[in-house]
Amino acid sequence: MNAGLSFRLATSADARDIEALTYAAYTKWISVIGREPLTMKFDYSKIVRIRHVELAFEDAALAGVLDMELSPGHALIKNLAVAPVYQKRGIGKALLARADLLGLKAGCSVMRLYTNAAFAENISFYKQMGYTVARFAPFRGGFIAHMDKPISK
Repeated sequence: MNAGLSFRLATSADARDIEALTYAAYTKWISVIGREPLTMKFDYSKIVRIRHVELAFEDAALAGVLDMELSPGHALIKNLAVAPVYQKRGIGKALLARADLLGLKAGCSVMRLYTNAAFAENISFYKQMGYTVARFAPFRGGFIAHMDKPISK
């Protein structure tokens, strides 16, 4: 992990920065699915009050976002986004490791996430990180890949 990487919980003051980072990270997928991914439309001024949203900083710059719901037995990653200039530098892996740690602290035994089935690069990345495809479900003319992995101490 990058020695200059730090994490902190997001606040409502971070909402615009989170939305801008998410938009930049997901823009490349618009041409793949023919629309904006739903994550690009999330209202983080509300989400930071109801979900666990962590920010990753490379030195002082916002580099990534982890948005997750912690539930009894499992944690669901709703958004994992890394700013384009920081992609391929281990920040996504660090955010997933952070998610595992937070899930374990909350008593979860399973991590879950979903991604558009057309996002082959994402599916490959998550598989490398220990996730398996649990199922595909129809969604807006395409499919969503529901993925999970067990976590333990």
